[in-house]
Amino acid sequence: MTELDDILVSGEFAAFREAYAPAVHPAGTTAVRETVRRRRRRTAVVTAAAAVLAVAIPVGANAALNRRPDPRPGPAQTATPSPSETTASPTPPPPTPSTASPTAAAPDGRITRSQLLAARIDLPTWPSYVPKTCTTARVRLDPEAGTPDSVPVLLGEPGYGDLDGDGAVETVVLVGCRTGEALVKQVVAFDRNAAGRITTIGRIVGTYDELGDITEFSVRDDGTIRVRVADIQPCCSTPEWSPQRQWRTYAWTGRRFTQTAGPTRFGVDPRLTDLTLTAGDLVVGPADAKGNRTATVTVTVVNKGPVDVPLLGFSDFYTIGEPAGGDLSRCRTVPSDGAEACVLDGLPTGKRKTYTFTFRYEPLEVDVRPALRVIHYDGQKRWWRDLKFKDNQVELHTAG
Repeated sequence: MTELDDILVSGEFAAFREAYAPAVHPAGTTAVRETVRRRRRRTAVVTAAAAVLAVAIPVGANAALNRRPDPRPGPAQTATPSPSETTASPTPPPPTPSTASPTAAAPDGRITRSQLLAARIDLPTWPSYVPKTCTTARVRLDPEAGTPDSVPVLLGEPGYGDLDGDGAVETVVLVGCRTGEALVKQVVAFDRNAAGRITTIGRIVGTYDELGDITEFSVRDDGTIRVRVADIQPCCSTPEWSPQRQWRTYAWTGRRFTQTAGPTRFGVDPRLTDLTLTAGDLVVGPADAKGNRTATVTVTVVNKGPVDVPLLGFSDFYTIGEPAGGDLSRCRTVPSDGAEACVLDGLPTGKRKTYTFTFRYEPLEVDVRPALRVIHYDGQKRWWRDLKFKDNQVELHTAG
Protein backbone atom coordinates (compact mmCIF):
# COMPACT_ATOMS: atom_id res chain seq x y z
CA MET A 1 0.00 0.00 0.00
CA THR A 2 1.32 3.47 -0.86
CA GLU A 3 1.70 6.30 1.54
CA LEU A 4 -1.28 8.07 -0.03
CA ASP A 5 -3.44 5.00 0.50
CA ASP A 6 -2.39 4.88 4.20
CA ILE A 7 -3.35 8.51 4.66
CA LEU A 8 -6.75 8.02 2.99
CA VAL A 9 -7.45 4.86 4.97
CA SER A 10 -6.47 6.47 8.23
CA GLY A 11 -8.69 9.51 7.58
CA GLU A 12 -11.66 7.43 6.61
CA PHE A 13 -11.17 5.15 9.60
CA ALA A 14 -10.98 8.11 11.98
CA ALA A 15 -14.21 9.59 10.60
CA PHE A 16 -15.97 6.26 10.82
CA ARG A 17 -14.88 5.65 14.35
CA GLU A 18 -15.98 9.06 15.48
CA ALA A 19 -19.42 8.67 13.98
CA TYR A 20 -20.26 5.04 14.79
CA ALA A 21 -18.06 3.99 17.65
CA PRO A 22 -20.57 4.91 20.34
CA ALA A 23 -23.27 2.64 18.70
CA VAL A 24 -21.44 -0.33 17.30
CA HIS A 25 -18.43 -2.40 17.79
CA PRO A 26 -15.55 -1.79 15.37
CA ALA A 27 -15.57 -4.03 12.28
CA GLY A 28 -11.83 -4.13 12.04
CA THR A 29 -9.23 -2.70 9.69
CA THR A 30 -9.93 -5.14 6.84
CA ALA A 31 -13.63 -4.18 6.56
CA VAL A 32 -12.81 -0.51 6.59
CA ARG A 33 -10.34 -0.85 3.77
CA GLU A 34 -12.90 -2.69 1.58
CA THR A 35 -15.44 0.10 2.14
CA VAL A 36 -12.89 2.73 1.13
CA ARG A 37 -12.12 0.88 -2.10
CA ARG A 38 -15.83 0.79 -3.08
CA ARG A 39 -16.20 4.50 -2.42
CA ARG A 40 -13.08 5.30 -4.43
CA ARG A 41 -14.40 3.32 -7.41
CA ARG A 42 -17.81 5.08 -7.25
CA THR A 43 -16.10 8.45 -6.98
CA ALA A 44 -13.95 7.72 -10.05
CA VAL A 45 -17.01 6.70 -12.15
CA VAL A 46 -18.99 9.79 -11.15
CA THR A 47 -16.01 12.04 -11.85
CA ALA A 48 -15.51 10.56 -15.36
CA ALA A 49 -19.19 10.97 -16.23
CA ALA A 50 -19.13 14.55 -15.09
CA ALA A 51 -16.11 15.23 -17.28
CA VAL A 52 -17.83 13.81 -20.36
CA LEU A 53 -20.90 15.96 -19.75
CA ALA A 54 -18.74 19.01 -19.24
CA VAL A 55 -17.29 18.55 -22.75
CA ALA A 56 -20.46 17.39 -24.57
CA ILE A 57 -22.83 20.13 -23.43
CA PRO A 58 -20.79 23.12 -24.77
CA VAL A 59 -20.11 21.32 -28.07
CA GLY A 60 -23.80 20.51 -28.62
CA ALA A 61 -24.85 24.01 -27.68
CA ASN A 62 -22.33 25.53 -30.08
CA ALA A 63 -23.52 23.30 -32.95
CA ALA A 64 -27.12 24.27 -32.31
CA LEU A 65 -26.26 27.97 -32.37
CA ASN A 66 -24.29 27.71 -35.62
CA ARG A 67 -26.87 25.59 -37.56
CA ARG A 68 -28.70 27.58 -40.30
CA PRO A 69 -32.37 26.78 -40.86
CA ASP A 70 -33.27 25.15 -44.25
CA PRO A 71 -35.62 27.59 -46.05
CA ARG A 72 -37.20 24.76 -48.12
CA PRO A 73 -40.09 22.95 -46.46
CA GLY A 74 -39.36 19.25 -46.31
CA PRO A 75 -41.81 16.40 -46.47
CA ALA A 76 -43.76 15.63 -43.38
CA GLN A 77 -41.95 13.07 -41.20
CA THR A 78 -43.85 10.16 -39.82
CA ALA A 79 -42.52 8.80 -36.55
CA THR A 80 -41.91 5.07 -36.45
CA PRO A 81 -43.26 3.58 -33.23
CA SER A 82 -40.90 1.53 -31.11
CA PRO A 83 -41.60 -2.17 -30.62
CA SER A 84 -42.98 -1.49 -27.20
CA GLU A 85 -45.34 1.15 -28.52
CA THR A 86 -46.47 -1.16 -31.35
CA THR A 87 -47.29 -4.04 -29.06
CA ALA A 88 -48.78 -1.86 -26.36
CA SER A 89 -51.16 0.01 -28.60
CA PRO A 90 -54.66 -1.48 -28.68
CA THR A 91 -56.22 -2.53 -32.01
CA PRO A 92 -57.85 0.58 -33.55
CA PRO A 93 -61.62 0.48 -34.02
CA PRO A 94 -62.97 -0.01 -37.58
CA PRO A 95 -63.43 3.23 -39.57
CA THR A 96 -66.81 4.87 -39.38
CA PRO A 97 -68.65 4.72 -42.73
CA SER A 98 -68.64 8.08 -44.53
CA THR A 99 -71.96 9.83 -44.84
CA ALA A 100 -70.85 11.68 -48.00
CA SER A 101 -72.36 10.49 -51.32
CA PRO A 102 -69.86 8.67 -53.63
CA THR A 103 -69.03 10.24 -57.03
CA ALA A 104 -71.69 9.20 -59.53
CA ALA A 105 -70.46 6.98 -62.35
CA ALA A 106 -70.67 8.35 -65.91
CA PRO A 107 -73.83 7.20 -67.74
CA ASP A 108 -73.50 4.30 -70.15
CA GLY A 109 -73.50 5.76 -73.65
CA ARG A 110 -73.73 2.48 -75.58
CA ILE A 111 -76.69 3.01 -77.94
CA THR A 112 -77.72 0.24 -80.31
CA ARG A 113 -78.77 0.76 -83.91
CA SER A 114 -82.38 -0.08 -83.09
CA GLN A 115 -82.37 2.40 -80.19
CA LEU A 116 -81.01 5.12 -82.47
CA LEU A 117 -83.68 4.44 -85.08
CA ALA A 118 -86.44 4.52 -82.44
CA ALA A 119 -85.31 7.77 -80.78
CA ARG A 120 -85.63 11.43 -81.67
CA ILE A 121 -82.11 12.80 -81.81
CA ASP A 122 -80.40 16.10 -82.59
CA LEU A 123 -77.80 16.25 -85.38
CA PRO A 124 -75.07 18.79 -86.08
CA THR A 125 -75.96 21.27 -88.81
CA TRP A 126 -75.87 20.27 -92.48
CA PRO A 127 -74.33 22.54 -95.13
CA SER A 128 -76.61 25.17 -96.59
CA TYR A 129 -76.91 23.54 -100.02
CA VAL A 130 -78.71 20.38 -98.82
CA PRO A 131 -82.52 20.16 -99.04
CA LYS A 132 -84.60 21.51 -96.18
CA THR A 133 -85.77 17.98 -95.46
CA CYS A 134 -82.24 17.28 -94.14
CA THR A 135 -83.33 18.32 -90.66
CA THR A 136 -81.27 18.54 -87.47
CA ALA A 137 -83.71 18.88 -84.52
CA ARG A 138 -85.49 15.82 -83.11
CA VAL A 139 -84.61 13.73 -86.14
CA ARG A 140 -85.99 10.24 -86.70
CA LEU A 141 -83.23 8.54 -88.71
CA ASP A 142 -84.20 6.50 -91.77
CA PRO A 143 -82.73 2.96 -91.88
CA GLU A 144 -82.57 2.80 -95.69
CA ALA A 145 -79.69 4.62 -97.40
CA GLY A 146 -81.26 4.08 -100.82
CA THR A 147 -84.44 5.99 -100.04
CA PRO A 148 -85.28 8.61 -102.69
CA ASP A 149 -86.33 11.08 -100.01
CA SER A 150 -83.83 13.66 -98.80
CA VAL A 151 -84.04 12.74 -95.12
CA PRO A 152 -81.23 11.85 -92.69
CA VAL A 153 -80.31 8.17 -92.84
CA LEU A 154 -78.27 5.92 -90.56
CA LEU A 155 -75.45 4.29 -92.55
CA GLY A 156 -74.03 1.01 -91.29
CA GLU A 157 -73.55 -0.07 -87.69
CA PRO A 158 -72.58 2.12 -84.70
CA GLY A 159 -69.12 1.98 -83.10
CA TYR A 160 -68.37 2.20 -79.38
CA GLY A 161 -65.53 3.49 -77.19
CA ASP A 162 -64.61 5.83 -74.34
CA LEU A 163 -64.19 9.02 -76.36
CA ASP A 164 -63.89 11.55 -73.52
CA GLY A 165 -61.98 9.51 -70.94
CA ASP A 166 -64.77 9.44 -68.35
CA GLY A 167 -64.65 5.66 -67.99
CA ALA A 168 -67.94 5.07 -69.83
CA VAL A 169 -68.61 4.12 -73.44
CA GLU A 170 -69.96 6.54 -76.06
CA THR A 171 -71.48 5.81 -79.49
CA VAL A 172 -70.25 6.83 -82.95
CA VAL A 173 -72.39 6.64 -86.12
CA LEU A 174 -72.22 7.61 -89.78
CA VAL A 175 -75.27 9.50 -91.02
CA GLY A 176 -76.07 10.94 -94.43
CA CYS A 177 -78.64 12.94 -96.32
CA ARG A 178 -79.26 12.76 -100.05
CA THR A 179 -78.62 15.74 -102.29
CA GLY A 180 -79.15 14.83 -105.93
CA GLU A 181 -77.48 11.49 -106.69
CA ALA A 182 -74.94 11.74 -103.87
CA LEU A 183 -75.07 11.75 -100.07
CA VAL A 184 -73.79 14.45 -97.77
CA LYS A 185 -72.32 12.55 -94.81
CA GLN A 186 -71.05 13.18 -91.28
CA VAL A 187 -69.65 11.06 -88.45
CA VAL A 188 -71.37 11.98 -85.17
CA ALA A 189 -70.78 11.01 -81.51
CA PHE A 190 -73.63 10.41 -79.04
CA ASP A 191 -73.88 9.81 -75.29
CA ARG A 192 -76.56 9.51 -72.59
CA ASN A 193 -77.23 11.98 -69.80
CA ALA A 194 -77.96 11.06 -66.19
CA ALA A 195 -81.65 10.64 -67.06
CA GLY A 196 -80.82 8.15 -69.80
CA ARG A 197 -81.70 10.44 -72.72
CA ILE A 198 -79.56 10.37 -75.88
CA THR A 199 -77.45 13.51 -76.21
CA THR A 200 -75.24 14.70 -79.06
CA ILE A 201 -71.55 15.19 -78.28
CA GLY A 202 -70.69 16.62 -81.68
CA ARG A 203 -69.64 16.09 -85.26
CA ILE A 204 -66.34 14.30 -85.75
CA VAL A 205 -65.96 15.00 -89.48
CA GLY A 206 -68.21 15.64 -92.47
CA THR A 207 -67.97 15.43 -96.24
CA TYR A 208 -68.29 19.21 -96.41
CA ASP A 209 -64.90 19.52 -94.66
CA GLU A 210 -63.25 19.58 -98.12
CA LEU A 211 -63.96 15.87 -98.49
CA GLY A 212 -65.88 14.07 -101.18
CA ASP A 213 -66.91 10.96 -99.29
CA ILE A 214 -66.78 9.02 -96.00
CA THR A 215 -67.02 5.25 -96.35
CA GLU A 216 -66.27 3.72 -92.91
CA PHE A 217 -64.88 4.34 -89.43
CA SER A 218 -63.61 2.47 -86.38
CA VAL A 219 -63.27 3.40 -82.70
CA ARG A 220 -59.93 2.43 -81.16
CA ASP A 221 -59.16 1.34 -77.60
CA ASP A 222 -57.65 4.75 -76.75
CA GLY A 223 -60.88 6.54 -77.66
CA THR A 224 -59.69 7.93 -81.01
CA ILE A 225 -61.77 7.49 -84.16
CA ARG A 226 -60.26 6.37 -87.47
CA VAL A 227 -62.29 7.53 -90.46
CA ARG A 228 -61.80 6.47 -94.07
CA VAL A 229 -62.35 9.44 -96.36
CA ALA A 230 -62.18 10.02 -100.12
CA ASP A 231 -61.59 13.00 -102.39
CA ILE A 232 -64.67 12.28 -104.52
CA GLN A 233 -67.85 10.26 -104.05
CA PRO A 234 -68.55 7.51 -106.58
CA CYS A 235 -71.86 8.23 -108.23
CA CYS A 236 -73.30 9.10 -111.56
CA SER A 237 -70.46 8.42 -114.02
CA THR A 238 -67.69 8.24 -111.38
CA PRO A 239 -66.58 4.60 -110.93
CA GLU A 240 -65.90 2.91 -107.59
CA TRP A 241 -62.14 2.70 -108.19
CA SER A 242 -61.69 6.36 -109.03
CA PRO A 243 -61.53 8.10 -105.58
CA GLN A 244 -58.35 8.55 -103.60
CA ARG A 245 -58.88 7.12 -100.12
CA GLN A 246 -57.16 7.87 -96.81
CA TRP A 247 -57.45 6.95 -93.13
CA ARG A 248 -57.54 9.96 -90.81
CA THR A 249 -57.70 9.91 -87.00
CA TYR A 250 -59.78 12.22 -84.80
CA ALA A 251 -60.00 12.73 -81.01
CA TRP A 252 -62.07 14.66 -78.46
CA THR A 253 -60.24 17.70 -77.07
CA GLY A 254 -62.73 18.52 -74.31
CA ARG A 255 -64.64 20.98 -76.49
CA ARG A 256 -64.74 19.44 -79.96
CA PHE A 257 -63.29 16.74 -82.18
CA THR A 258 -60.13 17.50 -84.13
CA GLN A 259 -57.82 15.56 -86.42
CA THR A 260 -54.78 14.14 -84.63
CA ALA A 261 -53.18 11.80 -87.19
CA GLY A 262 -53.18 10.87 -90.87
CA PRO A 263 -52.93 12.98 -94.03
CA THR A 264 -54.58 16.40 -94.02
CA ARG A 265 -55.06 16.71 -97.80
CA PHE A 266 -55.17 14.55 -100.89
CA GLY A 267 -52.96 16.38 -103.32
CA VAL A 268 -52.48 15.24 -106.91
CA ASP A 269 -53.70 11.73 -107.59
CA PRO A 270 -50.48 9.72 -108.22
CA ARG A 271 -52.37 7.30 -110.47
CA LEU A 272 -53.23 9.95 -113.08
CA THR A 273 -51.31 11.30 -116.04
CA ASP A 274 -51.60 14.13 -118.56
CA LEU A 275 -52.59 13.13 -122.11
CA THR A 276 -52.82 15.63 -124.96
CA LEU A 277 -54.76 14.98 -128.16
CA THR A 278 -54.31 16.91 -131.40
CA ALA A 279 -55.92 16.20 -134.81
CA GLY A 280 -55.84 17.28 -138.41
CA ASP A 281 -58.87 17.95 -140.58
CA LEU A 282 -61.58 15.36 -141.02
CA VAL A 283 -61.28 14.63 -144.74
CA VAL A 284 -64.62 13.50 -146.20
CA GLY A 285 -64.53 11.51 -149.45
CA PRO A 286 -67.05 11.54 -152.29
CA ALA A 287 -70.22 9.49 -152.07
CA ASP A 288 -70.30 6.04 -153.70
CA ALA A 289 -73.13 4.59 -155.80
CA LYS A 290 -75.26 4.10 -152.70
CA GLY A 291 -74.57 7.57 -151.40
CA ASN A 292 -72.22 6.44 -148.66
CA ARG A 293 -69.11 8.41 -147.86
CA THR A 294 -66.01 7.79 -145.73
CA ALA A 295 -64.05 10.25 -143.64
CA THR A 296 -60.46 10.03 -142.51
CA VAL A 297 -58.58 11.86 -139.76
CA THR A 298 -55.04 11.69 -138.35
CA VAL A 299 -54.58 12.19 -134.62
CA THR A 300 -51.53 12.43 -132.34
CA VAL A 301 -51.42 11.63 -128.64
CA VAL A 302 -48.67 12.79 -126.26
CA ASN A 303 -48.24 11.45 -122.71
CA LYS A 304 -46.78 14.30 -120.67
CA GLY A 305 -46.58 12.06 -117.60
CA PRO A 306 -45.94 11.37 -114.85
CA VAL A 307 -47.63 7.96 -115.28
CA ASP A 308 -47.33 5.43 -118.10
CA VAL A 309 -50.60 4.61 -119.83
CA PRO A 310 -51.16 0.86 -120.31
CA LEU A 311 -53.91 1.40 -122.90
CA LEU A 312 -55.04 4.37 -124.99
CA GLY A 313 -58.76 4.61 -125.63
CA PHE A 314 -60.64 6.79 -128.11
CA SER A 315 -64.32 7.72 -128.00
CA ASP A 316 -67.00 10.14 -129.25
CA PHE A 317 -67.10 8.33 -132.59
CA TYR A 318 -70.87 8.79 -132.68
CA THR A 319 -70.31 12.41 -133.77
CA ILE A 320 -68.62 11.15 -136.97
CA GLY A 321 -69.93 7.69 -137.79
CA GLU A 322 -69.06 4.00 -137.48
CA PRO A 323 -65.38 2.93 -137.44
CA ALA A 324 -64.48 1.59 -140.89
CA GLY A 325 -60.72 1.08 -141.12
CA GLY A 326 -57.23 2.38 -140.56
CA ASP A 327 -55.94 1.89 -137.02
CA LEU A 328 -59.51 1.46 -135.84
CA SER A 329 -59.59 -1.96 -137.49
CA ARG A 330 -57.62 -3.40 -134.52
CA CYS A 331 -59.44 -1.67 -131.70
CA ARG A 332 -61.10 -3.47 -128.82
CA THR A 333 -64.35 -2.01 -127.58
CA VAL A 334 -64.59 -1.24 -123.83
CA PRO A 335 -66.97 0.77 -121.66
CA SER A 336 -66.10 4.38 -120.87
CA ASP A 337 -67.58 7.20 -118.81
CA GLY A 338 -69.86 7.97 -121.74
CA ALA A 339 -70.35 5.83 -124.81
CA GLU A 340 -68.11 2.90 -125.66
CA ALA A 341 -64.46 3.47 -126.45
CA CYS A 342 -61.91 1.82 -128.75
CA VAL A 343 -58.76 0.65 -126.93
CA LEU A 344 -55.42 0.54 -128.75
CA ASP A 345 -51.77 0.58 -127.63
CA GLY A 346 -50.11 1.75 -124.45
CA LEU A 347 -48.11 4.97 -124.25
CA PRO A 348 -45.17 5.48 -121.83
CA THR A 349 -44.63 8.86 -120.23
CA GLY A 350 -42.86 11.35 -122.47
CA LYS A 351 -43.79 9.48 -125.65
CA ARG A 352 -46.18 10.23 -128.54
CA LYS A 353 -48.10 8.19 -131.12
CA THR A 354 -49.93 9.06 -134.33
CA TYR A 355 -52.96 7.18 -135.65
CA THR A 356 -55.14 7.30 -138.77
CA PHE A 357 -58.84 6.62 -138.32
CA THR A 358 -61.41 5.94 -141.04
CA PHE A 359 -65.19 6.21 -140.54
CA ARG A 360 -68.37 5.69 -142.49
CA TYR A 361 -69.30 9.31 -142.51
CA GLU A 362 -72.74 9.78 -140.97
CA PRO A 363 -72.85 13.25 -139.45
CA LEU A 364 -75.49 13.97 -136.86
CA GLU A 365 -78.52 15.88 -138.04
CA VAL A 366 -78.40 18.07 -134.92
CA ASP A 367 -75.95 20.92 -134.66
CA VAL A 368 -73.04 18.91 -133.15
CA ARG A 369 -69.58 19.20 -134.61
CA PRO A 370 -67.51 16.02 -135.12
CA ALA A 371 -65.12 15.38 -132.23
CA LEU A 372 -62.74 12.83 -130.74
CA ARG A 373 -61.54 12.18 -127.21
CA VAL A 374 -58.61 10.21 -125.76
CA ILE A 375 -58.92 8.24 -122.49
CA HIS A 376 -56.37 6.67 -120.12
CA TYR A 377 -57.06 2.97 -119.40
CA ASP A 378 -55.16 0.70 -117.02
CA GLY A 379 -54.29 -2.97 -117.50
CA GLN A 380 -57.72 -3.96 -116.16
CA LYS A 381 -59.43 -1.77 -118.77
CA ARG A 382 -60.60 0.69 -116.11
CA TRP A 383 -60.71 4.28 -117.31
CA TRP A 384 -59.13 7.14 -115.38
CA ARG A 385 -59.57 10.87 -115.26
CA ASP A 386 -56.83 13.06 -116.71
CA LEU A 387 -54.80 15.67 -114.87
CA LYS A 388 -55.77 18.26 -117.50
CA PHE A 389 -58.88 16.93 -119.17
CA LYS A 390 -59.49 20.02 -121.33
CA ASP A 391 -56.83 18.95 -123.87
CA ASN A 392 -58.14 15.38 -124.10
CA GLN A 393 -60.84 16.30 -126.61
CA VAL A 394 -60.70 18.04 -129.98
CA GLU A 395 -63.36 19.30 -132.37
CA LEU A 396 -62.69 18.28 -135.97
CA HIS A 397 -62.76 20.65 -138.90
CA THR A 398 -64.37 19.06 -141.97
CA ALA A 399 -62.65 19.22 -145.32
CA GLY A 400 -63.82 17.95 -148.69
